[in-house]
Amino acid sequence: MAISVFDLFKIGIGPSSSHTVGPMLAGALFVGALRERKLLERVSRVEVRLYGSLSATGVGHGTDNAVIMGLMGERPDLIDPQQIAPRIAALKSCGQLRLDDHWPIAFDWSKDLLLLEENLPYHPNAVTFVAEGDSGVLYQDTYYSVGGGFVVNAEQAAAGQLDQDHTELPYDFSSAVELLQLCKLHGLRVSELMMANELAWRSEAEVRSGLLRLWEAMQACVINGLRHEGVLPGGLNVRRRASRLHQNLMELGKPNVIGSTMSAMEWVNLFALAVNEENAAGGRMVTAPTNGAAGIIPAVLHYYMKFHPEACDDDVVNYLLAAAAVGILCKKNASISGAEVGCQGEVGSACAMAAAGLAELLGATPEQLENAAEIGLEHNLGLTCDPVGGLVQVPCIERNAIAAMKAINAAQMALRGDGEHFISLDRVIRTMRDTGADMHDKYKETSRGGLAVNAIEC
Repeated sequence: MAISVFDLFKIGIGPSSSHTVGPMLAGALFVGALRERKLLERVSRVEVRLYGSLSATGVGHGTDNAVIMGLMGERPDLIDPQQIAPRIAALKSCGQLRLDDHWPIAFDWSKDLLLLEENLPYHPNAVTFVAEGDSGVLYQDTYYSVGGGFVVNAEQAAAGQLDQDHTELPYDFSSAVELLQLCKLHGLRVSELMMANELAWRSEAEVRSGLLRLWEAMQACVINGLRHEGVLPGGLNVRRRASRLHQNLMELGKPNVIGSTMSAMEWVNLFALAVNEENAAGGRMVTAPTNGAAGIIPAVLHYYMKFHPEACDDDVVNYLLAAAAVGILCKKNASISGAEVGCQGEVGSACAMAAAGLAELLGATPEQLENAAEIGLEHNLGLTCDPVGGLVQVPCIERNAIAAMKAINAAQMALRGDGEHFISLDRVIRTMRDTGADMHDKYKETSRGGLAVNAIEC
């Protein structure tokens, strides 16, 4: 299984990579399958069935809207987020859905979009589309949103193909041990090894431009998060804080009385809050590696770029490449899906990735980088995914800020050592996988346990 840095980092929309980005992509893929089979204009009705976690927290995550926009032919990396609400409102008003944005069919929101409690095999995030014509079912397929915006259909899932790419890489690795061995054998830093692997898909110039485009999107997300004020949608009445915090920091003529370190911490908090508030509002995002944890990696990179006097574009490229190496290990050997292993798979993976990326920029050896990632992930083990109201707001927004600080601390701790440590990254990733398997389903993005129920006052 070959995973690119551009699989882990994708431009999309909030609030969730697995519940918004993936389902929208699934809808677009289904429409594409109808088009390829020349069935599109024979369709008179489409039924959408959301299962498991997609059903349990789908409305709060915008899954219902996302799958419909996908059926309209929209894709998460290209859609204008501001157009979703008015187009959904128009559909509900007129009862007509334009498949692939041109073929009109009747659509009854209450009857044709079903929220089902049952779970399907292979993964908790499942959606089935059924296209009917005058003589009955024309075509149907089931898609699994397996985390981070990755989507596979029923055939691929049954074949164990949770990733479709089998590109041969010059330095393929499936464990941290293999990664470190390859770096040592070939005298490569982690970012250099990752760049060499990326060349199997595209030129170095294309890799660099693609990563810098992701950085631009991350910066734009922070800017939007700092500009917007008010209450986040969804009914919890959670107020945005990033704009006010930014104003407070800008009013400081010098570091606060506790010292510059504390001021730097506030900037890290600010960047993470800005990203995740924008995510909660359904804005343009970079999945990193998921949307629920999308503030951690950008916050740490913003921290470095703001406070390091010689920071440059090369640092952005190397940071994202090194971070992706750890993300690949988490995805291959455990999961980055909150519905599968809890928030340890989202925030924990992102924390480890950010720690690795920062360690790379600070001159870490591959062994120190692995240590940084291990520290970052280890101290997120067991983290549950229990969003209040099924919304990616509480505790998700603050959790990103805390994890960003953990990532910086993990990198600093690792750099004070020589790379030798007691628990390996591979063991921590396996522990995350096993802990996720043992974790009760109510703590895995269903909003049926933890803070999701204890936050509700009777």
